[in-house]
Amino acid sequence: MLQEFVNPIFKSFILFYQNLNYMKKIFTSIVLISIASCNTNTSQGDNATTHGVKTLDNVYNLLTDQSSITWKGRELSTKVHYGTLNFVSGEFEVVDGLISNGEFVVDMTSINNQDMKGDRKARLEGHLKSDDFFSVETYQTATLSIASSKIISDGKWNVFGELTIKNYTHPVSFEMIRSEEGWSASLFFDRSKYDVKFRSGTFFQNLGDKLIYDDIELVISLKTV
Repeated sequence: MLQEFVNPIFKSFILFYQNLNYMKKIFTSIVLISIASCNTNTSQGDNATTHGVKTLDNVYNLLTDQSSITWKGRELSTKVHYGTLNFVSGEFEVVDGLISNGEFVVDMTSINNQDMKGDRKARLEGHLKSDDFFSVETYQTATLSIASSKIISDGKWNVFGELTIKNYTHPVSFEMIRSEEGWSASLFFDRSKYDVKFRSGTFFQNLGDKLIYDDIELVISLKTV
């Protein structure tokens, strides 16, 4: 009687153990496939963001009507304002695969806001053009000059130069990429270095959530011939 009772229990235990091992194998396979898939996707993403186009030595002239600058400024309150600027002119030269020199002239009177509408948009644009910010009546243009570069990979460089705003000049560096669509770059500049003081923590204390950060972001898109 005891043996008849034990045998079914033992057989059930063996069957359960076999099923458990089978499930473990399935689970392990799923995990390995998921990891492999993630690694593959990451690699593809990296290639998409870092790939540039091999560039011939040449002097590249800017198509101003097809090129743009997008600016973005942030307040401590997390409020963000953004808009565009237009180019007056621009050219740069590639020598031995390096961006060796160049100059871009920006029309500061073209400051345009894109996150507001109507009277608020007009007021902000007027304020940015005033002496609180960029004094565009006196300083109608700003200049970004290129002095040298270092190759990161085909069609991708670290670029070194100077930014001049309101007759103040300071060094800048940024990454520049050549793609099938054209050229792109992004950089930050510290407005306080260019005597842009309004609600800046560099010049004023106890601003609270009225503080406007000094760093201004520029995203640049270039079309050339």
